[in-house]
Amino acid sequence: MSAAPSAAQRRAWRSPLLAIAWPGAIGLLSGLLLLLVALPIAGLLFSASPRQLLAGLGDPLVVPALRLTIFTTTVTLLVILTCGTPLGWIIARKTRRGIGAGPTARLWRVLETIVELPVVLPPAVAGVALLLAFGRRGLLGPALGAAGIGLPFTCAAVVVAQTFVAAPFYLQAAVAAFRRLDPDMILVARTLGASPPRLLFTVAIPVSWPSLAGGAAMSWARALGEFGATLMFAGNMSGRTQTLPLAIYTALESDLRTAQSLSILLVVVAFALLVAIRAGARR
Repeated sequence: MSAAPSAAQRRAWRSPLLAIAWPGAIGLLSGLLLLLVALPIAGLLFSASPRQLLAGLGDPLVVPALRLTIFTTTVTLLVILTCGTPLGWIIARKTRRGIGAGPTARLWRVLETIVELPVVLPPAVAGVALLLAFGRRGLLGPALGAAGIGLPFTCAAVVVAQTFVAAPFYLQAAVAAFRRLDPDMILVARTLGASPPRLLFTVAIPVSWPSLAGGAAMSWARALGEFGATLMFAGNMSGRTQTLPLAIYTALESDLRTAQSLSILLVVVAFALLVAIRAGARR
């Protein structure tokens, strides 16, 4: 009887097989995921002629939805930048290294988690939450009604929904950027007499602006694509609350080419935005 092969012999036999099988397995798995991502984009881009796509953009619902989307996302971004920048600065300062694990730092970490929660919330949950907060029977509904303000199913509701889902993307970038600031630089600025507002606007923001710009771009992109919370909280009324994603949803019921044309428009905007963010990151 022949002796059983040694461990070294078994490894020597497996090496050629592994060298052949491993690249194939890696290529197959990678190709499957790439195919899953690329095929829908290819179907969106190449299943209709350019003439058909241009004709789809002539649908009457396109221009009002485009105008409303540009307006609401611009207002949303301004709100997020105006409120999110100081909030990100406060969170970064209150939870920075060296503060310790005191109750104040723990409280701000909890608040940071709460503010970032919409990132992982399903759109339906976000819509219900907004209705229960600002609806007629919500937490602030009676107070808003007494002041003559009806927020749900208005253009303002679109801005509120977009801000709710998009703000965490900018806040995450702002907090991370402000935490990376050199403590010695902050100390020198304070030693030279810089007040807290001047420290923020003349030191922190200029140094951190690439990260802030990237966060703002991601936040705007999230607001641009918002669908579920807007549908539930603001409705789908053409010219009033119907943004581009809602117009795509409406067009699917009657004209697939219009839905396809609007979808390609959003894909082009998203692709250009990603290219700009990557270029800014490289710089």
